[in-house]
Amino acid sequence: MRTSSSNRLSPLCLAVASALVAQVASAQTDTPRMTAQTITVTANSSARDRAQNDSLYTEEYTPAQQASHLSDFLEVVPGVSVGGTSSVNQRIRVRSLDDTNLKVSIDGARQEGALFYHMGDVTIDPDLLKQTEVAVGNNSVTLGNDALGGAVAFKTVDAADLLKPGQKIGAKLHAGYASNNDEVLTSATVFAAPAENVDLLAYYGKRDVESGEDGDGRELFEDSKGENILLKAGATIADDHRIGASFSRTEKKGIFPFRPDFPSRPEDPIPQQVKRDTYNVDYGFNPANPLIDVSANAYQTKTQILRDSDGKAGYEFDAEVKTTGAKVENISMIESRVGNHKLIAGVEHYKKESAMSRDFAKASNDEAKNTSVYLEDQWHLDKLTLTPGVRYDRYESPKFVSDGKTYNNVVGALAASYEIAPNTQVFASYTQLFNGPDLSQTIFNSDGANTFVNRGLKPEEGDNSEVGISTVLRGLTLDNDALQLSAKYFKTNIENYLQFVRTGGGREGLDCNTGRPGGNCQGSVNSDEDYEIKGVELAANYTTNNFGMELSYSRARSEGDKTGNSIPSVSGGTADSGDRYMVNLNYDPTNELGLGWRSTYVASITDNNGITKPSYDVHDVYMSYAPRQFKDIKATLGVYNIFDETYANHSSRLSDSDAATDFEPGRNIKASLTYQF
Repeated sequence: MRTSSSNRLSPLCLAVASALVAQVASAQTDTPRMTAQTITVTANSSARDRAQNDSLYTEEYTPAQQASHLSDFLEVVPGVSVGGTSSVNQRIRVRSLDDTNLKVSIDGARQEGALFYHMGDVTIDPDLLKQTEVAVGNNSVTLGNDALGGAVAFKTVDAADLLKPGQKIGAKLHAGYASNNDEVLTSATVFAAPAENVDLLAYYGKRDVESGEDGDGRELFEDSKGENILLKAGATIADDHRIGASFSRTEKKGIFPFRPDFPSRPEDPIPQQVKRDTYNVDYGFNPANPLIDVSANAYQTKTQILRDSDGKAGYEFDAEVKTTGAKVENISMIESRVGNHKLIAGVEHYKKESAMSRDFAKASNDEAKNTSVYLEDQWHLDKLTLTPGVRYDRYESPKFVSDGKTYNNVVGALAASYEIAPNTQVFASYTQLFNGPDLSQTIFNSDGANTFVNRGLKPEEGDNSEVGISTVLRGLTLDNDALQLSAKYFKTNIENYLQFVRTGGGREGLDCNTGRPGGNCQGSVNSDEDYEIKGVELAANYTTNNFGMELSYSRARSEGDKTGNSIPSVSGGTADSGDRYMVNLNYDPTNELGLGWRSTYVASITDNNGITKPSYDVHDVYMSYAPRQFKDIKATLGVYNIFDETYANHSSRLSDSDAATDFEPGRNIKASLTYQF
């Protein structure tokens, strides 16, 4: 792959490396949230939660407020990268594992299944979001199954987030523009509290996008229009009961390449549409009883790809994945003579269904079901916290993958943290992993003779272990400053790694009777290799009244036990990426003005197939202005990829051919204006 860059390893990136080598301890304890504090923790979170989970609030990080792609803000979390240039094929990768091995949810509703490669896997517009929680690695039985690499939980905005004290009704208008692809975003949100115990919200947004360019001026083919809807209603009854309901839709339609991860190929763009609808009902019961704190939700989410070749290939299809589920969880606070307990008990059930129609005729459908029951105890003993947990899964697999086989599985987990000094903790965790055979990519579902049903398919199993240290240092240069430091080492083992083998186009398929390589059938098989992923994640965050600096470094490498090859990527090549260094600087010279800088350097890496993922060095600068005379107005301006770097994210498709590489946009100037009243 060719790359051009006027900036290799910048002084800013060298500073990251130097700082992280020198500082190997960390803290994410209960410090006040400040300007640069993009990774935020809550006061009631446990030591393990503070060390191993990250939360990013959209309003606290300027690039997130101007985001059109998840990479605009999620990559500030060490260990997380987001590939796919277009939002229709954006993919999240955590520690070399992509979203097919992550639990991804929107307002508690699981987003399951794969439609067509990574197209439509994560369908959400960032303008809907208020918070994103990331579990980097699976460190708890409460995550459930299908979470080998961890979890990403998106939360949409609520009326309570926007209403001012004493306000009964309000509105927020937002408009934004991006120069690289002439992107225009307009949205309006109306929120109200017509009664003391009732809140309502309605959001509507439009995003129009044209083809942009990479750093070398190559066109990134897309011409699309998007619509987003969010409706929410909630009520508190008798102080103890809270009920709510919501509906959200993200829809994008336009002209995309047949495979959107080939945006530099002009010969095959066709009309396509990606749509996600999510219905959710939630309930909470929290009386004045430490033993009862119940939360529950029931949901249905449906993601679709509709493709009309407009006569170019004489071929149309409609692919969809629908997930219906419910979850109930209770938290009990128990005091005893030997420490205090936070007991978490829950049950979850969901069904995922895929359906495929070609030329308006039903081609195939399949489904899978899972029921989980779990129990976790966070046992606090003065400076020591022990967290044992256990989960039972009953998983009914798809019929066209493993003949509807049922898997019964029990996994356990144990975590511990110890305060070795004031505001300094060491922690460790061990979690067993389980993931039953998933639905095949919907577009490749078939009940015809060319599908191999693997009746001997095994579930993915393994374990994730972590050790680390965290600390917070105060009053280093000023009375109210804070330096948070964290260091983690992890190792994830995966057995029976599941792979989908395609046929056609010169690819070697499977024998239709035995499932061995060499034949004309497609289907799922277990890898012959057991994979091990190892890595480190380091972070340092310094904050004062009006200045913040955050440095981070992350590395993850996978290796098979037989050939030494890395975990394969659905997009071709391997899933590993180069070492990532990041700097975030924030400075508020006045109460009205905020300035920021983000610098990202990712080192090159060569996989065992000889494909090199080149290094890249990208810099963004941004500012926000809220004039004192017009306190309800906020203007934001940013220049992203300032030096017009030509590069591809290591989580995107990369190839020796430029036409088969998913390049990122070149320099992009974004401006936005928000008015809330």
